[in-house]
Amino acid sequence: MSSDDTAEKSATPLTPGSRAGSAGSPIVTVIVLCLGGLIASLMQTLIVPIQPTLPELLGTSVSNASWVITATLLGGAVAMPVAGRLGDMFGKRRILLYSAVLLAIGSLIPAVTSSLIPVVAGRALQGLAMGFIPVGISLMREVTPPKMTAFAVSAMSATLGVGGAIGMPLSAFIAETYDWHMLFWVSVVLALVVVALVFFAVPRVHDAVGGRFDFVGAVGLAIGLSSALVAVTKGNDWGWASGTTLGLLLGGVVILLLWGYFELRTTSPLVDLRTTARPSVLLTNIAAVAVGFGMMAQAVVIPMLMELPETAGGMGQTILQAGLWMAPGGLMMMVFAPVSGFLMNTIGAKYTLAIGATVLGAGYLCGFLLMDAPWQLAIASLIASAGVGIGYAAMPTLIMGSVPITEAGAAVGLNGLMRSVGTTTSSAIMAVIMTSATVSHDGIAFPSHSAFETCFLVGAIAAFVGVAITLLIPSVNKRALEVVTSDPTQATMR
Repeated sequence: MSSDDTAEKSATPLTPGSRAGSAGSPIVTVIVLCLGGLIASLMQTLIVPIQPTLPELLGTSVSNASWVITATLLGGAVAMPVAGRLGDMFGKRRILLYSAVLLAIGSLIPAVTSSLIPVVAGRALQGLAMGFIPVGISLMREVTPPKMTAFAVSAMSATLGVGGAIGMPLSAFIAETYDWHMLFWVSVVLALVVVALVFFAVPRVHDAVGGRFDFVGAVGLAIGLSSALVAVTKGNDWGWASGTTLGLLLGGVVILLLWGYFELRTTSPLVDLRTTARPSVLLTNIAAVAVGFGMMAQAVVIPMLMELPETAGGMGQTILQAGLWMAPGGLMMMVFAPVSGFLMNTIGAKYTLAIGATVLGAGYLCGFLLMDAPWQLAIASLIASAGVGIGYAAMPTLIMGSVPITEAGAAVGLNGLMRSVGTTTSSAIMAVIMTSATVSHDGIAFPSHSAFETCFLVGAIAAFVGVAITLLIPSVNKRALEVVTSDPTQATMR
């Protein structure tokens, strides 16, 4: 048995909201977890600046090079519920360490090679490190005082947007200044810093509940999700009516249905579908799809409109310039994280999520009206990002208030997966809209002005649908929450 295992087993069991006394303070722990989440989410946009040159850099076709991005998406989608379940079973701190190590290994592989397959494999490992985020969020419930938990969860939830927003200009600067491998060397260093900080600063808590890991369920979920998400992400390139797209999509859906049948009948499921079928959990996850869709739409549409040539109706910004215009939006998410914490402590997570989704929708309406200059789009991005900053943290808070603490990691991970489904679907639909209405310039087809308007309207509709779904979520009364805190098996709904 390792020293880390011994320390965790000897640590005092925690109740929600208590803190382990073996290392650090709650504030230090929150800072470390937020930093780890920020670095993990930064990997999602790490190679966006070099995406157009990837075929040349890797000596492959455009279609093959696109797997460098798709691999990270798939890795992150699969990792969230799996890492959450592993955290519940074997201890969250341990899974945080493993996730950071995966990030370091996944960054090292592309740093030392220029071949397609190793780079794709490394990027997949970087995606698996996204499991750090739901595990970190669920751990905050255990290592922070109750009054601090909402603010801590808000801050870490904001890192999902902040990492993506600052990643693009940072990566563009590194790629333009150094060789592209430097992107991954920087990632290696950042990942090792996270490993060290988690090891020394995150408390060792006795939160492992044990049990048998559902390998069949994990494999089934990975195959079903990968098939469906590959079909969605590649559908616009392959053709939505092509046999490959339809085969993968239908095959993925069938596998997921069989996976659900299996999960309902196994004694130790990867995801407790009966718990996730509770109205408070189910509706929160459906809202996560809608809000995730809304968040991603602006991240796709606004940079493309900024980078479109002026002669084709765009704003002629470089990738770095567009990234700099978008960066304040990411910081806005972090600025509004304390606002989200205050609102959750004051009016509850349900109405906080509704307010956030409303502000997100308002941002899209501003984008629809303000499309003539980069600064106008930046304002729309700031408003939309404020909505994300307010509402995003409310989703895991709603989930954690509705499930036993022994299932918090898996439940928050599934919620993160639902957000990923929303963002993936958003990217695909935005691509369809922008290729369905084009204008020709110098023999090249560019999205028309009306296509961008449609994208903004669709994003607004998705956000307001999220509001409607959120308002249907049953509230958990304060007494029920106290029961969950003292005995998570006795939660009752109002």
